[in-house]
Amino acid sequence: MDSAPFVGSEALANGLVTRQQLRQHFRRIYRDVYIDPGSELDAPTKARAAWLYSRGKAVVSGLSAAAVHGSGWISADHDAELIWAEHRQKLGGLRIGFDELLPEESETVDGLVVTTAARTAYDLGRRRPFGTAVGRLDALCRATGVGVHDIARLAENHRGARGIVQLRAVLALVDAGAESPQETRTRLALMNAGLPRPQTQIEVVGPDGRVFARIDIGWARWKVAVEYDGEQHWSDERQRAWDIERQHLLESMGWTVIRVSALQLRVDPWEVAARVRDKLRAAGAKV
Repeated sequence: MDSAPFVGSEALANGLVTRQQLRQHFRRIYRDVYIDPGSELDAPTKARAAWLYSRGKAVVSGLSAAAVHGSGWISADHDAELIWAEHRQKLGGLRIGFDELLPEESETVDGLVVTTAARTAYDLGRRRPFGTAVGRLDALCRATGVGVHDIARLAENHRGARGIVQLRAVLALVDAGAESPQETRTRLALMNAGLPRPQTQIEVVGPDGRVFARIDIGWARWKVAVEYDGEQHWSDERQRAWDIERQHLLESMGWTVIRVSALQLRVDPWEVAARVRDKLRAAGAKV
């Protein structure tokens, strides 16, 4: 057996395992769906297991579809999500929906039938808490290249659907330039405080004509940068050394760099925004 999930009854029928081996040497994910216990059960693998449980009758959706599409920051701790009209029985570890799904809103990816990137975004944008929804769509748009206009066009086919008002508000804030949920939170915190919408992944060209930095969040007009200080910026000695040199280079070119930590964002996002506002004003912005 390989490391992918498999249907136990099919493996038995094909003589690939015995009942004793199945019980003793494999991990059951869902009824009659197993995996080698040494294999990683990440979100895409869990999505595959759920689809196998449906015997191919369901469509992988929601966060599970986002994971299959390559979107990051999705834990296997989340229930797998399916759209499965014929199935009404609740099952632990599975979230089953019965929404209308148009033929053009699903596709096959890596052998799984999943909602398209646009349909996946449509579902996530309606159903997740607002800030979380923006982050999920940031990540999905970055991974797949699906655009806000693609999602809005799909939503026109489902007028009156629950959550459609929130979806429109979410789409107005989505930015595929965000490279992490923390960058999304930082951007939203600044905008919630009334600051102008920042740019993401701003390329800065050095004296030699080459790009030497990409700023997470900032305003090129006023040369104000906001950088999220993740754990890797402190745990990796080389990364830290480059961060110091990079900031020195940016400041020598007239940039103001404001560093933000997860704790600051969580405890007092308004203070973070106030610091940024002060720097923007000093640079000439009317904020």
